[in-house]
Amino acid sequence: MARHFSAFEIKQLETNPNILRVSERSITYHPEFKKVAVQTYLSGGTPTRIFIDHGFDLAIIGKEQPGRSLRRWRKTYEKYGEVGLENDFRGRGATGRPSDTARSAAEKLKRAEARIKYLEAENEFLKKLETRERQAKHQRRD
Repeated sequence: MARHFSAFEIKQLETNPNILRVSERSITYHPEFKKVAVQTYLSGGTPTRIFIDHGFDLAIIGKEQPGRSLRRWRKTYEKYGEVGLENDFRGRGATGRPSDTARSAAEKLKRAEARIKYLEAENEFLKKLETRERQAKHQRRD
């Protein structure tokens, strides 16, 4: 069941500088907090301790929330680096995936090579198809 925050809880959460905004159903965390949280976790901190140390009341946000958030942020960090943590991938105000400028040169090259391989295979398939169509046309004439 989805968590709903009361007006009082929203006011409480809005006082935390690590939060950008709060609605009845979601919290948008500050990108700097996400970066610090992921770095602290990678250095051995626990999700619960990280959130408590940054002024979060687990009675309001829920004891499972730190683990869920850090799991999502770690995946984003592994895929896009710190730039990914600056974007919000969820909801109406989502900024979406990082642009190509955020990707590494190696990742861009890997994607380009995969695209070239796909297009070469597609061209080969179309050539074979064209050859078979020509052969079928000649057989009909004979």
